[in-house]
Amino acid sequence: MASSSQHNSSSSWTPKQNKLFERALALYDMDTPDRWQNVARAVGGKTPDEVKRHYKILIDDLKHIEAGRVPFPNYRST
Repeated sequence: MASSSQHNSSSSWTPKQNKLFERALALYDMDTPDRWQNVARAVGGKTPDEVKRHYKILIDDLKHIEAGRVPFPNYRST
């Protein structure tokens, strides 16, 4: 059902879209009816399916970080 053009647009998010996405997630929580439609409208240029997929990727990344599977950068103290 998803075409490659939809996949490409879902994989390329601008910093502005990511910021709008974060704000929309804070505004439209899990109990909001039509959450993904509202988030997509707030972000602009994304479908409800694209924002839902972006959210799932974010949650998966957080789970990996919390499980310690992502190493912290080796910052040098000065």
